[in-house]
Amino acid sequence: MSDLDEIIHQPVRLKIMAALLAAGADAEVEFTFLRGRLGCTDGNLGAHLDKLTSARYVSARKAFVGRKPVTYLSATRTGRRAFEDHVAALQDIIQSHRTSATAK
Repeated sequence: MSDLDEIIHQPVRLKIMAALLAAGADAEVEFTFLRGRLGCTDGNLGAHLDKLTSARYVSARKAFVGRKPVTYLSATRTGRRAFEDHVAALQDIIQSHRTSATAK
């Protein structure tokens, strides 16, 4: 059975990764969009993004739109792979429980 990814497994980080991957392979998502989508505070989302960027699962690009700073986020190739592996590990867990439930 595959191991769960401890970085992604935390619920907010799992939702961040899911949202970024749902946006598309090379898509960028604005910090404010993600904050609203997940219902996080700036500080809470920022702390989780720090963990994900430290693991190189997420990249952040800062830019200005007019005079307003904007942060764009995207899942890296490493992050996409880690998320896919994590989902596969969850599916393994579910499958093993289904198999053991039908064996009884």
